[in-house]
Amino acid sequence: MRISQLDGRRVALWGWGREGRAAHVAIRARLPALPLTVLCSEAEAADALLAGDACTRTTTQADANSLAAFDVVIKSPGISPYGEAARHAATRGTRFIGGTALWFAEHAASDGVASRSLCVTGTKGKSTTTSLLAHLLRAAGLRTALAGNIGLPLLELLAPEPAPDAWAIELSSYQTGDVADSGARPDIAVVLNVFPEHLDWHGSHQRYIADKLRLVTDAAPRVAVLNAADPILAGLNLPASIDVRWFGDARGWHMREDTLHRGDEAVLDTRGLPLPGRHNRGNLAAVLAAIEAMGLDAHALAPHAFDFRPLPHRLQVLGERDGITWVNDSISTTPHATLAALECFRDRSVAVLVGGHDRGLEWTPFVEAMRHDPPHAIVTMGANGPRIHALLEALDARFHLASADDLGEAMGRALAALAGTEAPLVLLSPGAPSFGAYRDYVERGRDFARRAGFDPAMISSIPGLGIA
Repeated sequence: MRISQLDGRRVALWGWGREGRAAHVAIRARLPALPLTVLCSEAEAADALLAGDACTRTTTQADANSLAAFDVVIKSPGISPYGEAARHAATRGTRFIGGTALWFAEHAASDGVASRSLCVTGTKGKSTTTSLLAHLLRAAGLRTALAGNIGLPLLELLAPEPAPDAWAIELSSYQTGDVADSGARPDIAVVLNVFPEHLDWHGSHQRYIADKLRLVTDAAPRVAVLNAADPILAGLNLPASIDVRWFGDARGWHMREDTLHRGDEAVLDTRGLPLPGRHNRGNLAAVLAAIEAMGLDAHALAPHAFDFRPLPHRLQVLGERDGITWVNDSISTTPHATLAALECFRDRSVAVLVGGHDRGLEWTPFVEAMRHDPPHAIVTMGANGPRIHALLEALDARFHLASADDLGEAMGRALAALAGTEAPLVLLSPGAPSFGAYRDYVERGRDFARRAGFDPAMISSIPGLGIA
């Protein structure tokens, strides 16, 4: 659905965060007199009124009847379409879309493809991969936009002049369906991995997988770049009309130990790359496969990865204080992510802080891994902390186990557990969202940095956002 097709319809914006505000500005640029209703909280309503738009009204009502009063509801990504109110309104004819769908519809060419749009999704690593993709495209001399779930809504870049040569777009599982529903096709879609996450939004593991994969199963990209090492992706059977490029095995770009290969050819020793963790260095293979699919010289561009600036809150080494190294991995919202983080610091005495908002994810694989290869200490915290603690307490394994009510107490318990150890390191890798205690993972990471004695203002900017 293009923005012009909203004309004459009853339209609401559900949510007034950055995505909602971006949708409002984009619609007003094309349809300045279209009546709009903003469905939001009381605090957001006060902010929306400051926009001074006489054609926009606000309401805090977002029940089934309120939603059913509209033909189209443009919702913020964090609002699930599977909630009871949204489902009932949908049965009565209300169409729910996101700003991502509007952007893709506006950028579809005559063949339906959003030209030079490179979309990246995956349960883990998508932000770093998308940023690295933009970095290498810029190294190739292409004016490149870096946007999407990474922190810059696509609608804030609706019609830049001049248009960029390429779009590096991060998509969450909340947004992949929007691409499929837009009627447009991505030029290149990259899927890194798929394992359980966001079950509270999607409702089930099966629906999460289906929603995540809609970027390739429903959106029908020109090229799909898939991880052959992921069993779910390896089992996909996509239409012959999609050009599938594999990474992660000998058919294409892949890692052997620390060396990046293209087929049997050794291309790059990755040990000096500014990419935290071997899994992130392995995602360079995905980036190069996508670049190759664009017709660029991936071999020539690969060394430019050494100039990449790592992203904040992702295995971010803050520094050392009083002999203790502090690492901020606040972006970690799944137990799988925490396991990957621990793998990066196997040679250190690590106290890891885990726990946060409980969205029903299974922690058994994490606990089983701790049976055989635990860190020096584990401190549980947050709403699901007691559940994780009980599982770990049943293990017959040698590691310090402590519990805490909040992050500050958890950091204190970690320091106590590390007393007298060699190469001590405190790792915030919660494996859970921050909801309840913090607004988002950024606020959690900044609080961790502040409490550890570092300037939180210096650790949160994402390099390269926008067009460059």
